[in-house]
Amino acid sequence: MSAAACIFCKIIKGDIPSFKLFENDKVFAFLDIQPLSRGHALVIPKFHGAKLTDIPDDDLREILPVAKKIAVASGAENYNVLQNNGRPAHQVVDHVHFHVIPKPNETEGLGIGWPAQATDMDKLKALYEEIKAKI
Repeated sequence: MSAAACIFCKIIKGDIPSFKLFENDKVFAFLDIQPLSRGHALVIPKFHGAKLTDIPDDDLREILPVAKKIAVASGAENYNVLQNNGRPAHQVVDHVHFHVIPKPNETEGLGIGWPAQATDMDKLKALYEEIKAKI
């Protein structure tokens, strides 16, 4: 998807209105219009890219500090910070975005399954060596 057709790029440009919480030269943050809980916000880089790996490091540096400011400002004691990449990983809008989702109780906010798997330590060590060699 091109930046011109991207809904988040249109929000950044002001072509689509938003409840803007924060903006600087690299980052834009606004309230989610389909929130999972009160205060659910999105923090996005102004640089258009579909996946985290598409965004230059310099454009990512302020994302977490802004997410932190929003979490504090929301007053949430408990919250999730979520970032999805690709349709199978539940990404709907093809522009990198970080959700800051207050979790006030068991029913509001993000619900998540965590299908942990047993692991073979020898296979885990081989994987560790493979990934570590590429970093």
